[in-house]
Amino acid sequence: MHISRILLFSALSASGFAFDCIPSAFNSILPSNATVTFTRTLSDNATFTVPDSDIAYPTSPKQLRALCAVQVNVTSSPSSAFSFGLFLPDEWNERFLAVGNGGFAGGINWLDMGAGVGYGFAVMSTDTGHNSIASDLTWALNEPEKKIDWGYRAMHGSVELAKLVTEAYYKAKPKYSYYSGCSTGGRQGIRDIQLYPDDFDGVLAGAPAWWTTHLQTWTVKLGLYNLPATSAHHIPPSLFTAIGAEVLRQCDPQDGLVDNIISDPRRCDFLPETLLCGPNVTNQTAAGCLSAAQIDTLYNIYNDYVETNQTFIFPHLELGSEAQWSVLLGSDKPNPLGTEYVQDFLLNDPDWNYNDFNYSIVELADKLQPGNATAYDYDLSPFHKRGGKLLHYHGLSDGLIAPGSSVYFYKRVLQTLLPKGLELDSWYRLFLVPGMQHCQGTPSDVNAPWYFAGANQAGALSASTHSVPGFRDAKHDALLALMAWVEGDQAPERLVATVWRNESVADGVARQRPLCPYPKQARYNRRGHPDRAESWRCEYLYEMKAQYS
Repeated sequence: MHISRILLFSALSASGFAFDCIPSAFNSILPSNATVTFTRTLSDNATFTVPDSDIAYPTSPKQLRALCAVQVNVTSSPSSAFSFGLFLPDEWNERFLAVGNGGFAGGINWLDMGAGVGYGFAVMSTDTGHNSIASDLTWALNEPEKKIDWGYRAMHGSVELAKLVTEAYYKAKPKYSYYSGCSTGGRQGIRDIQLYPDDFDGVLAGAPAWWTTHLQTWTVKLGLYNLPATSAHHIPPSLFTAIGAEVLRQCDPQDGLVDNIISDPRRCDFLPETLLCGPNVTNQTAAGCLSAAQIDTLYNIYNDYVETNQTFIFPHLELGSEAQWSVLLGSDKPNPLGTEYVQDFLLNDPDWNYNDFNYSIVELADKLQPGNATAYDYDLSPFHKRGGKLLHYHGLSDGLIAPGSSVYFYKRVLQTLLPKGLELDSWYRLFLVPGMQHCQGTPSDVNAPWYFAGANQAGALSASTHSVPGFRDAKHDALLALMAWVEGDQAPERLVATVWRNESVADGVARQRPLCPYPKQARYNRRGHPDRAESWRCEYLYEMKAQYS
C-alpha cells in the first residue's frame, strides 16, 4: 500500500458509509438554505475535472484516491450565496481539512483539495461567494453581503456545513479539524480562529494577507512610488534584475556563507548608491545602473510606509524580493489589488483615480473595515484556550506581501498576550523562509529550499503531488508537523525545506535547509555540506529573555 495511505491513522472501509454519493442523499441532510450542485464518484487514480465555470482554479487534480466529490450551494443572505466543494475519500484518516483561496479570487480550490485528500483528509474549499480571478474585484461594487462572504462568512459557513456532511457520510465526527492556506488563504485561517476559535484544532497560515485595509492601500502607495512611467524617478522593469543582482552581491556574504541565499535581509547594510550610473552612460539597461532620482525611488521601496505623525501603515519589501517586483511595480499604474480595492470594496466608486490617493483613504478603510476581513484581533487566547495550534510562515523574498507584516502580527499577538501571562511558543510559531517568494518558489539564481508542503505548494510541483515526495514526515512536511503538534504535543523545533534540481522531483534534491521558529535563525555549522539540513542549527542571534529561553 502507498505510504500516504498508511501514514497516519486507521481508515474506514467503503461499507461504513451512511449513504451513496448522489445528490438526493446529501440534500436530505442539508438545511433549507443549502442544496447540492453536483456529486461525482471517482475511482483510484482518477482525475477530477474542474468545472469550466471555475476560472480562478482551473487545474484539475490527478491521480486521486477513490472518493466522493460533492459541491454545495448555500444562500447566505437575500443578495448573496456561496458554494463549497468537498472530497470524501473512501479511505478516510478520520480528520477534516479546509483549504484557502488567493487574492480576491472566487472559486473552489480543487487543486489544493486534491493535495489534501492524498493524506486521507475529508477536504473542503469555498468559492468565497463569487466567481472571479484573483486580481478582479469588480464583483464587490455595491455588494456589501458579497464582501462579508469573502471576508469571513463563506469560510465559516462552509466549514460548518462540510463538517456536518462529513459526519453524516462517515457516521462519525472528525477527530481533528485542520486548515491550510496562503496569502488570502492565510488571512482566512487567522480571521476564522479570531471569530470562531472552535472551528479548527490546527491552522497552517502562509504569508497571510491579514491586514486588508493596510495591505491593499499600501499596494496603491507602492505602485505610486514608481509612477508615472515617464518620470525621471521611474525604474523600468528591465532594471529590476540588475538591482536584485547587486542586492545579492552585497547581502549574501553578510550571513557568513556565500550561497546565493540572503538569510536575514534586515541585517544587510545595503548601499544602493553602488548602482549609480557614471557620467557617460547612454543605455541604463545595458549598464545595469540607476540615476540619482531612481535611487530615491529605491529608498522608498525598501522603507516602511509611514504617514502623518509617524503613523506606521505597512512594512517595506525586503532586500531579495526584486524578482517579483514586476507584479506590483512593473506596470504603468498600480496593481488592481490595490486600486480596485479602493474603488469597489471601499468607495463603491469605479471612477476613483489612483492619483487622488492619500492618507485619508487608509483612515477610511480602517473606519469602515469592508467585509470585516482584516484579521486584527490580536487576542488569540480563545483559540489557545481550546488547545489550538497556529503554524505561521512567510517567504523572505515575497514581492507581493511584505514579510514584515507577518513579523508585525506576531509581535502584536505577543504584546497582547505575554503581559497576561500567556506565552506563545507552546501554541504559536512563526517560520520565516529565506529565498522563498510569495507562498512558493524561489528565483532561479537563488535556488533556495522553499518546499515543505505549505498551502498551494504541491500544485506547483504537479497536479498529483501531496506531502513532500521522498520525505513524507513531520520534519519535512508542515501539515504533518502541525498534526504532530496538535495530536502529540510535538512542537516543531524546525522544519526542513527542500528544493529539487530544475524544480523537478525526478532530477533529485538540490538543497535542504532548516527553517527556524522566529526569532531563531538557521546558522551554518561550518563543517558539513551547506546543502544538507544537518549542517545547520537553529539559534538565537542574541541572548533572549526568559519567555524565549
